[in-house]
Amino acid sequence: MASQKITLNVEGMTCGHCSGTVQRTLEEIKGIRDVSVDLDGKKTTFETDNDALVETAIQEITEAGYKAFR
Repeated sequence: MASQKITLNVEGMTCGHCSGTVQRTLEEIKGIRDVSVDLDGKKTTFETDNDALVETAIQEITEAGYKAFR
C-alpha cells in the first residue's frame, strides 16, 4: 500500500503542552511518521502505509484526553 497523508481534527488542545502531548502520542505508534500538529487549526497530520493505524491514532489521542476525528 502506498503511503498516505492523514489529517485528523483534534478538539481540546489549548496550549503548547497539549499539542506536544498529541505529537508524542502519535510518534510512539509504530508505522506513523512525519507527525505535525497545528494548535491554531486544531488538527494533526501524519503519514502511514496502514489504514488501520488511523483508528489506532484516534483511539490513542482520545486516551490522552482529546477528541480526534476525520
